[in-house]
Amino acid sequence: MNFEPPTAEHMHTRCCIVGGGPAGMMLGFLLARAGVEVVVLEKHKDFLRDFRGDTIHPSTLEVIYELGLLDEFLQQPHQEVRQVEAHFGDHVITLADFSHLPSHCQFLAFMPQWDFLNFIATHARRLPCFHLRMEAEAVELLWEKERVTGIKARIPNGELHVHASLVVGADGRASTVRDCAQLKVLDLGAPIDVLWFRLSKKSNDPEQSFGHVGTRQFMVLLDRGDYWQCAYVIEKGTFQEKRESGIAAFHNEIARCTPFFHDRTGELKSWDDVKLLTVKVDRLESWARDGLLCIGDCAHAMSPIGGVGINLAIQDAVAAARLLAERLRTNNFNTSDLREVQHRRELPTRLTQRLQIFLHQHFLTPIFHATEQPDPPWPIRLIGRLPLLRRIPARMIGLGFRPEHIV
Repeated sequence: MNFEPPTAEHMHTRCCIVGGGPAGMMLGFLLARAGVEVVVLEKHKDFLRDFRGDTIHPSTLEVIYELGLLDEFLQQPHQEVRQVEAHFGDHVITLADFSHLPSHCQFLAFMPQWDFLNFIATHARRLPCFHLRMEAEAVELLWEKERVTGIKARIPNGELHVHASLVVGADGRASTVRDCAQLKVLDLGAPIDVLWFRLSKKSNDPEQSFGHVGTRQFMVLLDRGDYWQCAYVIEKGTFQEKRESGIAAFHNEIARCTPFFHDRTGELKSWDDVKLLTVKVDRLESWARDGLLCIGDCAHAMSPIGGVGINLAIQDAVAAARLLAERLRTNNFNTSDLREVQHRRELPTRLTQRLQIFLHQHFLTPIFHATEQPDPPWPIRLIGRLPLLRRIPARMIGLGFRPEHIV
């Protein structure tokens, strides 16, 4: 029996989406655009969190083009990258060239995720069927026998009960929804974690600086205009050891991996300036049960390799909206309809995770165990010598294994 305090606020809607990240916001926007009443619950009061994926791939940009919003979207603060490079000591190798992709945007757009989410939210709020509740943290599913019928959320002045024909879990890799639904998670393992921090950008820095490989080191740099967002990859479970060695030792590590940072590592005053991202690669055995669907990281947590997580999540949302919008609008759907989304999206998810695990095992793990500056592996050397081959990783990263479309 669901406990219902007398002060609880109640809402009734056709679809309640838990999580205002890329998957949740895009799905809410697309459903409302199709005439489906939808409520999106976001536990924070705004979208301003530093350490979130901000790589917008051509597959996502194509969706925004199909929505008729691309020109306005590209007016938001962003950087465009048409080639991806890796630095192996003094060797610089181009790994991917997006200029030949069959899409309207032949580049990666690096945009802070809060700008992306604010953009989608601004357009979604103009739709009468869309409702966004900030500071609403889902804490429990509502049930009627074996069917999920809504969400109980914690809000600043008490509780919110959202009663819905469909609940969509889009609340990330630490999902409350999937835990409450007791959905089985298949853990595929990840040998890495990532340390996130920012360092200032100077006028004489490289114009583009992406992957840096050193002796037992790997770091990715994202250009945020006046600063670098840094992702320093470490072996899983070694963060505490690094903390015990002291922040000065970490300064030296950074400078050794990326020498042009040698004059500014002191900007990291303490470990409070470094955030740990615990990397997971997993997926649900079943993404749906009666009254409930999971998408995005809630259904399949991805490694940060390739920056594909946000884009796979958005592809899930596009597929779900296309498959379910009309059925939701008429309230004529069942669990088999929800499983169609998994059937559509599971193959690209599996292939992407398989590729990430391969790169973990055959690229990152050897770097961590190298005793000297590693040479580029032979496939990377081959890509560097034959420009035509750069189209292959560009296609896999930029469009994925099954790009989705609005219509």
